[in-house]
Amino acid sequence: MKMPQYQHTQRAHVILCALLGLGLVFLVLGATVLRPLLITAPLLLLGAWLFHSLTIEIVEGELRWRFGPGLIHKQVSLDLIVSAEPVRTNLIEGWGIHLSRFGWLYNVSGYDAVAIRLKNGQHFALGTDEPAALAAALAQRALTHRP
Repeated sequence: MKMPQYQHTQRAHVILCALLGLGLVFLVLGATVLRPLLITAPLLLLGAWLFHSLTIEIVEGELRWRFGPGLIHKQVSLDLIVSAEPVRTNLIEGWGIHLSRFGWLYNVSGYDAVAIRLKNGQHFALGTDEPAALAAALAQRALTHRP
């Protein structure tokens, strides 16, 4: 595997604190008050592990992104990217993986993102705390990978 031409990991501090805190609350409540709540704690801990960070990289002619340990990941060829623009999401669009006004949104923290449009008309956004750097890297790499 080649070295990434761009790589950045954004940590999900708020998500981690919220999920770990809720996990602790459900663990205590399940152990002391209502046993069925015990099942919730492992699910919250799993969520914290899966979404503790978002890593975005440009390597081997692809834009790749993965959450946490990498079980949830995607990639797209740089040849397919038509545009990449820094944008701001809002409170309603939130964090995680879901549909937004930019198409699918992949985000773990903050409101900065890069909206990406593909040749086939699909579009999505990647949350990042360095949107200008990611957009510039995509513009540079996409231009050099045009057929």
